[in-house]
This record gives sequence, C-alpha cells and structure tokens, in this order.
Amino acid sequence: MSVDERQAKPRFIDMLRVGEAADFLGVCKETLRNWDRSGKLVPKRNPVTGYRYYKQEDLERFFKKVVEERGDA
Repeated sequence: MSVDERQAKPRFIDMLRVGEAADFLGVCKETLRNWDRSGKLVPKRNPVTGYRYYKQEDLERFFKKVVEERGDA
C-alpha cells in the first residue's frame, strides 16, 4: 500500500466505537443507533465494515446541547 493510499483512508484511531460512546454518554448502544437513524447524532462510518465511530468532542457538544434543552444546566 502506498503512502497516498494510507493517507486517503479515514482514520478511526482517536474515535470511540458505539459501546465506548454509549458508556461515555451514559446511554445504551441502541439509543445511539436510534439517534443515528433519526439524525440527532450522526457518526462517521468505516467504509469497509460500516461500523459507527464518534469523536469525543462531538459527543460532548451533543450532550451539552441536550442538557441545555432540558434545562438541567
């Protein structure tokens, strides 16, 4: 594999998988999948496996927004 091919592939090293993201937010994995289907929290997808991956900062931003909407801030 050439350097160009490796650079063109998305990197998921610094991202959380569904279970890790669910633990981070304190919800179950199915809740994350539901949020994905409804468009509330859209993950990156691995083009080969189709697995969902989340950036921690996206999760933090989403959580903050939910808390603010609920008035729990």
